[in-house]
Amino acid sequence: MATTSASTPTALPSLSATNAVAKLAAVAAGAESGTEPAAAETDAEAYERTHVHGVYEAIAPHFSATRYKPWPAVASFLHAQAPGAVGLDVGCGNGKYLGVNPDVFMVGSDRSPSLIAHAGARCKQLQTQHGNTAGAGTGGEAGGAPVGLDVLVADGLSLPFRERAADFVICVAVIHHMSTPARRQNAIRQLLRCVRLGEAGSTGGQVLVYVWALEQGASRRGWEEGGEQDLLVPWVLKSQEKKQKQPKRQKGIQDQGTGGAPARPEGSEERAPAGSAEPGATPGPADPVFQRYYHLYRKGELEEDVLAAGGIVVRSGYERDNWWVVAANGPVHQGQQ
Repeated sequence: MATTSASTPTALPSLSATNAVAKLAAVAAGAESGTEPAAAETDAEAYERTHVHGVYEAIAPHFSATRYKPWPAVASFLHAQAPGAVGLDVGCGNGKYLGVNPDVFMVGSDRSPSLIAHAGARCKQLQTQHGNTAGAGTGGEAGGAPVGLDVLVADGLSLPFRERAADFVICVAVIHHMSTPARRQNAIRQLLRCVRLGEAGSTGGQVLVYVWALEQGASRRGWEEGGEQDLLVPWVLKSQEKKQKQPKRQKGIQDQGTGGAPARPEGSEERAPAGSAEPGATPGPADPVFQRYYHLYRKGELEEDVLAAGGIVVRSGYERDNWWVVAANGPVHQGQQ
């Protein structure tokens, strides 16, 4: 049974998911020892279907309305890609990163059909704006620059993309929704599988991953080092909600590696429209409350997962409320391919 997490100072606190996740981990451990291997995935999938996929299907219109502005660090990563590069946005949500760099070709995927519907509408709008009336996925011209976008429904643990074909991948605020360490590492392994291999002296295609951090002592959530890492975070849909002020722009990334750029953290929610409320709002008698599962990453854990997935860490850092990493496959030496 979920219990209240006392460290969360919001009007509607998060709930502990520790016991539920521990049971999933125990089943997974049994699977590794050869007993009922299918049960581990089945139980974890059922848990995520209730506390992740089902929630996003239910709140998709309101969630999409609060996700409209690309975070500067992610936009910077996209603009750094070479013209004509091919990239993926895994867990693209409403597709707010599609078209940020019109000089690259991007395909977005998400587990939520409702969010993909929003992303598809965005693609069509961008194509129309750039003079292409044929719709998403057909390409267009914008001042001489190609515009190629498409979206599809896909599971992040079973991506349908061709192996080693992408030049880059972004995966923002997705992997923390996986309920076991093995599933989180497999998700990263899937991302690395999609990007091209490097050669001696070159890292090849790169993957940018963002996840919520456990270390959020300065935020309104108040989560801190040493606290529970597995939580159910509430999302309240309110019938009437006053417009909230736009948050002030955040300071840039504190880079732990060799590079970085400013970013809006996922923890700093964008303005909610009338009819919705961000996590922590006080629900009214008729306001539904949805519980989203999160694994809060501690310092160094994301890098550990990259290494466990067989990748290398190019650079990593912390932006308020988030850990991020740029990962790649290890260089392939002559004779290994």
